[in-house]
This record gives sequence, C-alpha cells and structure tokens, in this order.
Amino acid sequence: MPKLLTIFGVTGQQGAALARYILDTKSLRSEFTLRGVTRDASKPGAVALKKEGVEIVETDMNIRSSLDKAVVGSNVVFSMTNFWEKCSPEIDVAQGKAIADAAVAAGVSQIIWSSLPSVSLMSGGKVTVEHFETKAEVEEYIRTLNIKCTFFMPGWFMQNHLSILKPEKADDGTYVFSMPWTAVTELPLIDIRDTGKFVAPALLDPDLYHGKRLTCATAFYTLTDMVDTWTRVTGSTVKLRVPENGDKHAGFSEQPKHEGVNATAHINQYGYFGPSGKDNLSWTISRLTEQLTSWEDFVREHQPWFW
Repeated sequence: MPKLLTIFGVTGQQGAALARYILDTKSLRSEFTLRGVTRDASKPGAVALKKEGVEIVETDMNIRSSLDKAVVGSNVVFSMTNFWEKCSPEIDVAQGKAIADAAVAAGVSQIIWSSLPSVSLMSGGKVTVEHFETKAEVEEYIRTLNIKCTFFMPGWFMQNHLSILKPEKADDGTYVFSMPWTAVTELPLIDIRDTGKFVAPALLDPDLYHGKRLTCATAFYTLTDMVDTWTRVTGSTVKLRVPENGDKHAGFSEQPKHEGVNATAHINQYGYFGPSGKDNLSWTISRLTEQLTSWEDFVREHQPWFW
C-alpha cells in the first residue's frame, strides 16, 4: 500500500519541486500518494496539482489544530517554513516546531525538515543570520523527538538570479552583476527543481538517513565562474561589480537589509555551509543516481537573459 507523503509549501519552490519529481518518477509514484499543504488552495499551482491527483489541504501555519488536520494519516512529512513571509524569527521557529509536534502526535514515521546550518555556531557567535538560525533551531528540536528525521539543506538557489539578482545593463551595452563578495567567493548553487533528486534517497531508506544532513547543491561556483558562463552562453559581456559600503542592500526594508549584510559577512568569512561544506556536499552527491542541473545548464535553459 502506498505511503502518504504530506508536503508543506507545495506551491512554493521546494515543495512544488518535490511533488513534481514524485509525480514524474514512476517508481516513486507507486510508493507514495501525495498531500499538499498550502495557505490558499485556489492558487494555480495547487489547482494544477489537484488535477494530477494530489490531495490539497488549506492550512493556517499558526494554528495547531489546522496543522493536526494537515498531517493526520501521513507516513512522511516534508516540512518547511517561509521566513521571508513575516521576517519574524519567533514565528518561523514556532511554525517549524508546531509542524514537528503535530507530526509526532499523528504517529508520522518520518519528517524531512528543510534546514540550514547555524551561522552563530560556525562563527563562534561573531555573526548571526536569522533565517539560518531559525532553521537550525527547529532542526535541533526535531532531533529530540521520537521520530525518524532527515535534514534537507539547500544551497544558493540559481532561481535567485532570474529576478532581483540578475545582471543589469550598463551604459556601454555590457551587463553588470553586482554582488557583495569577491570574484573568488564560492556559492553552492542549486537548481531548486532538483529538490526531489536529493530527497528521494531519504524517502526510500529512512533508517539509513535518520539524523543525517543532506548538503544540497550541484557544485560550488565562484562569482567569476558565474559571469564567465553568462558571457559564454549568451554572447553578451557580463562583468562582476562589488558594490561599495554595502549599497547592494540599499532599498531593502530593515530586516531583509540586516539579513543581507550579515549573510554577506557569513559567506565571506565562513562559507555558505561552513568549513566542512565541500566534504558534506561530496558525501550527499555520492548517494545520488541522477544528474544535477549545472549552472551552465540553467543559464542555457533560461535564455534570453538580456534584451
């Protein structure tokens, strides 16, 4: 009998990607039936998934009884929260813990939490990035519960560069990629549509992956790698610019700006995943059976970038 996998954030990037992967993978589709959790069941993404046989449940993440209904009867829960919706560490942590509590109360056998490492821990308290700390705090809480758990830790989304972090046209006709790091700063890029490729092994072998962190990206790319790929693939010259005095964050409201400044320091000094990030990524990738989307693949797929 197929297991019921409940996916929180099913209309967002991570949840939608996981649902899509399972629906498109015959072996997994026979293993799992899907329930998608969303705030708004009328969203086009939710409506489309319902037509494909996904049960859609509308849920208020701040009401425990609503979460109980969302996870009832589930065998596995893929859990995530959206820090940026409220930019409130307290709300983000409360929601993450409440989902976990509801899962345990419902007798769910496995939870997969979308997590991130604690920057405060890796920096010895010198730098704090709230949207990392909240995920790490919920992870530590889940580890104390009586439930099998695995932690999906996505890197820097390639999708970030389709909109607000896209190169901008300069007066001389070239394009400028402004990022607050150096040319050799490395980002662990992930096409978030690959979420299912990373999560599937844990779904199929929860005992093996119990307590494990899945460090998830295609590879580490320098900013030079990124601009060189844009130039080569598009035929347009893309140059890297490092803004002075943090002006890359100008125009943001206070909390996102604060997060951006601290994340800049974190990545510059300690790396996105910390000092063991590359080794942890190598371990995760060694467990996969499918090819991941490279930065060049992503750039080619999303042409035209410039017009």
